Amino acid sequence: MSKFIIRIFLLFIFVTCVIPGWSQDSLNTAKPEMAGLMRSNGKIYVVVTVLLVILAGLFIYLINTDRKLSRLEKISEIEQQKKQP
Repeated sequence: MSKFIIRIFLLFIFVTCVIPGWSQDSLNTAKPEMAGLMRSNGKIYVVVTVLLVILAGLFIYLINTDRKLSRLEKISEIEQQKKQP
């Protein structure tokens, strides 16, 4: 279980470190109009909050599924040991 969580965490760190490099491409110097508008209205914070809530929910779901799967694997191993003489 912990190896799986560590892999997911490392993947998340990698993606969050790489994406800002892509977004700051030197060829694309023009600022998007929508981002400036959303920032000026304060709605960008709503968008970021919603995205963070969705990501947190996905991670919680992933961790719960991993725990359930680990529990089922343990039960399966115990039942297999009981069947063997």
